[in-house]
Amino acid sequence: MFQTFDASSSPDQGPPRLAALRAELDRLGVDGFLIPRADVHQGEYVAPRDERLSWLTGFTGSAGFCVALKDRAGLFVDGRYRVQARQQCDEAFTIVHWPEVQLAAWLQDNMSGGKIAFDPWLHTVGQIDQLHEQLAGSDISLTASANLVDEIWADQPEKPMARAFAQPVEYAGESSAEKRARLGQDIANKGASAAVITLPDSLCWLLNIRGEDIAHNPVVHGFVILHADGTCDLIANPEKFTELGAHLGDGVTLRTEEDLLPTLQALTGPVLLERSSVPTAIAAALTSAGVPVVFAADPCSLPKACKNKAEIDGAVAAHLRDGVAVANFLAWFDENATKGITEIDVVTQLEGQRAATNMLRDISFDTIAGAGSNGAVIHYRVTHETNRTLQDGELLVLDSGGQYQDGTTDITRTLAIGTAGEEEKRAFTLVLKGMIAVSELRFPKGLAGRDIQSIARVPLWAAGLDFDHGLGHGVGSYLSVHEGPQSLSTKGHVPLEAGMIVSNEPGYYKEGAYGIRIENLLVVEPAPNLEGGDSHRQMLQFKTLPYVPIDLALVNADMLSPSERDWLNAYHEACFRTLNPHVDASTKGWLQKATARI
Repeated sequence: MFQTFDASSSPDQGPPRLAALRAELDRLGVDGFLIPRADVHQGEYVAPRDERLSWLTGFTGSAGFCVALKDRAGLFVDGRYRVQARQQCDEAFTIVHWPEVQLAAWLQDNMSGGKIAFDPWLHTVGQIDQLHEQLAGSDISLTASANLVDEIWADQPEKPMARAFAQPVEYAGESSAEKRARLGQDIANKGASAAVITLPDSLCWLLNIRGEDIAHNPVVHGFVILHADGTCDLIANPEKFTELGAHLGDGVTLRTEEDLLPTLQALTGPVLLERSSVPTAIAAALTSAGVPVVFAADPCSLPKACKNKAEIDGAVAAHLRDGVAVANFLAWFDENATKGITEIDVVTQLEGQRAATNMLRDISFDTIAGAGSNGAVIHYRVTHETNRTLQDGELLVLDSGGQYQDGTTDITRTLAIGTAGEEEKRAFTLVLKGMIAVSELRFPKGLAGRDIQSIARVPLWAAGLDFDHGLGHGVGSYLSVHEGPQSLSTKGHVPLEAGMIVSNEPGYYKEGAYGIRIENLLVVEPAPNLEGGDSHRQMLQFKTLPYVPIDLALVNADMLSPSERDWLNAYHEACFRTLNPHVDASTKGWLQKATARI
């Protein structure tokens, strides 16, 4: 099993650890310390060594931060995690609704003045610049320091040391040398001589390598300095790369982690940095050495997001394989849902079906299997302590995915356990209407996710409902299941382009009762011209990647328009046609019923 069910923290550990941290504040002579969920590479996911936020507060969500003052502590989380944070954290930590409440405003409301310390390796230039700006005119100042959590974490894990391995060009679609030459020219065009790349998925995509430094994300930790001539310095623990010398080639110089700052300070510049991902410490090291910097996007970010033909073909193959596994699981679930199975049984069975493909490298994240009220915890992770037995009349939110060498999958289905109530069916159908609206959308080239994400919310809004997370995120190619720069959310400002993969996952959550989410991954592609349309206007559309039936037991067909019925029937016809030749013999009868026309 890739997934475990142990609780990684406990609320009662928070207060004594907070007291120890406050002793460090006194020792250093500061009034507060910032604790982000971040590492020096600024990716979304962190290794156990860097789980400082979880270790201190008990909160295990993938986004959030804490500020510990001498007399209070605020845990800042967005709408995805507020229920979870209340369950996981001691009352010593005040749950702050972020981004509605900004850090600077909270600080000014909770202290008259003083010094707030931060680890410059764990905060980006953009974060610290914004905080400085928002605190201007107050008596609160920021000061860089050593990490005070590390000072009190006696059994802090070691850095990850997994070996890196090659991602063959047959899956990558382009050699690393070709990528580096192309991006090097882009760097030169922006007036820079080199760029610093910190994000693990950017590093791996650029060099056509993968690793195991982060659970469920096939990435390796390191830094890359990409020069305008297409050569690069790879700064990481050399022991990870002992078998990759020939793959990396002459254009890649491997240096130790201790070489990072000297190598940076020896550059002539200008050096390109991304404000949102480069640690403050790196920018400070360059500035102190007199090396000029320019700020622009990570040069890998957009090319990585726009998948080439090999990557899209790989995604299609991975989703077919994954869809067969999920369909086999759903047939098992249909037979056993009301027979006393638990959430852990669900997770175990589903992972077993994926493993039976003999091509599963890992799951793409811890499977979310939330029954009843647990389904209202948006990013719920079952443990031995929270494990529920499924009850007739409840809903199960099942959000899961797999990592295959040819692609990364992520799919959510909400399933009826026995007979669902009319309230649940109504809410489910409203969510489905929004999901269908985005799936069949045509839109002008140049629109970003923020321009179209509300389309999925319209049916819910009309009923006075909504959900507290983005509609969708980007997805990598055998890389991170959350990938930028694109997203279907209010933060999605990057225009969508052909080849991008995004999730489409509207939902609804009634705290203490149930959750609903339906998710497919979509690939952006050019839309054909329509008769009578503007031939000069470039349009885009979405192509659905997974084929897994949507639970018809939860659909109120009377609420669907004729076109929505047509979409659902066509999707289920495609599910049957695609999956039937490959599923287990025992699944075929279930599949025929699950894809029946309505």
